[in-house]
Order: sequence, then structure tokens, then C-alpha cells
Amino acid sequence: VQLQAFGGGLVQAGGSLRLSCAASGRTFSNYGMGWFRQSPGKEREIVAAINWIGDNTYYADSVKGRFTISRDNAKNTLYLQMNSLKPEDTAVYFCAGSSHLAVTSMTGDYDYWGQGTLVTVSS
Repeated sequence: VQLQAFGGGLVQAGGSLRLSCAASGRTFSNYGMGWFRQSPGKEREIVAAINWIGDNTYYADSVKGRFTISRDNAKNTLYLQMNSLKPEDTAVYFCAGSSHLAVTSMTGDYDYWGQGTLVTVSS
């Protein structure tokens, strides 16, 4: 499956952004999905994950209560609604697909990666 993330940009602290990830090439609902992020000098980290049908989710502690992951299998699209953004949320955000239908937070479980979209949160 090919993945393309978009929707990043510059936002002030406290603001909101919605990232989208368009999938093509294979049946989107055959994959668990996740959002990851990576900032300079840091390793890529899980942000949120969702199972194939969208009824089970995982969030990193750092974003719990602020971010919401969702998916629309009819539109082959994954979303990440980000509210109450903080400067420490600044990173390149990647969407990824896993052959595990269940929700998984393990980077190694993800086989397909999008190209990333930059989110910059100013203080």
C-alpha cells in the first residue's frame, strides 16, 4: 500500500491541525495504521495507532487527551486531529501501515511508510 501524508504546517501553541494520510494500491481496511513523528536528534516515536476497523486505538502518553486518530475505510484515509498543540509537538509526522489488523504501537510491526509532513508549533 502506498501512503501519502499531508496537512502539516506552522501553528501557534494552543492551536489545532488535522493531518490526513491517503492510501492507495491495496485494500486500506486490510491494515492497522499508525502515526509516528520524528524531531531532529530524536528517534522516531509512535504517536497514535488504530486497528483495521477503527474501534480500537492507542495513544502515546504525551498526546493522550489532545490528539485523536481516526480512519475512513470508504475513503482510504487516515486522520490525526491535533488539538492544544505544544512546541514539543514540532516534528515530521509519518503515517504507516501494518499487516497486523489489531492496533499496535511497535515500530517494527509497520511495513509501509508515507513520506512525512512537517508540523511546526511556535511558542
